[in-house]
Formats: sequence, structure tokens, C-alpha cells
Amino acid sequence: MNRKIVLGLGNTLQTDEGLGVHALKALEERLGPQDKVELIDGGVLGLNLLPLVEAASHLLILDAANAGKPPGTLIELKRDEIPLYAGVKMSQHQLTFQEVLGLASIREKLPPHLYLVGAQPEDLSVGLELSETILGVMPDIVKRATAVLQQWALL
Repeated sequence: MNRKIVLGLGNTLQTDEGLGVHALKALEERLGPQDKVELIDGGVLGLNLLPLVEAASHLLILDAANAGKPPGTLIELKRDEIPLYAGVKMSQHQLTFQEVLGLASIREKLPPHLYLVGAQPEDLSVGLELSETILGVMPDIVKRATAVLQQWALL
């Protein structure tokens, strides 16, 4: 349990839902090659991400976050502020990343250093591009992610 991971989450086929994956790419471009931290595209892998989560001492999540705020609002959540269980699911077979975190918590393997940086999405319709609103806040998301990594002494 000592991996240092930045995990970009989201479905890049659903406009702003792909925010985390796009933010990961932007962060990678800004930072260049890294040896202290792993940059991982988690896409929509769900339960398959549990071993990664449980292997991490430091986990920075980049994701679209629905906090009921105006679109484009930057969202930052510390370890204890991240909801571990989602509410309504569209399918009994759908496992959200929040539930992956909940499972890791139950198993007492939640990373001690856990942080989420993202933004309130504007558009979740089918589409490959981010909305103009999310594109506009992407530099801020990358800046905040960089600051978290610096705070953790990983840069």
C-alpha cells in the first residue's frame, strides 16, 4: 500500500462526464514524465479499480462531480468529504467509483491520502468533446491537482 496514483475517471463518450480523463491528459502534458507518481486513466472500469485503490497510499482522483453547483464550479473534496456510496443507480449491475471507495473503506484499505479535484459538469449528453464551460476551468483543475501533488511532496 505505497503506490502514489493520480486517477482520471469518466466516460469520454459523454461530453463532460469525461472530464477526469481529459484532466489527466492535461496534467500529464504539464508535468511531463514522472517517477514519483503514476498517472492512470481509470475510465469507467468500476470494480476493476479496487486493487489500485487499495494499493495506494496517495490517491488523487480527477473526475466530474455532481455537487448541485453551477456548471463549471471547481469541486475539491478531502478524504473524509468524499461520499463513499452513490445514491440511485440506473442498473443493479452498475458499480460507481464511490462504491469502490466504500468497499475499500469497509475492507480498511482506503488510502490515507485521498483527494478529489474536479468540476460540476454542464453537459452529460453523448459527445466526444468537453463543453466550453469545462474547457474554461480545465487550467484551474490542473493547477489544483498540481498543488495537491506538491503538498504531498510528490513533485
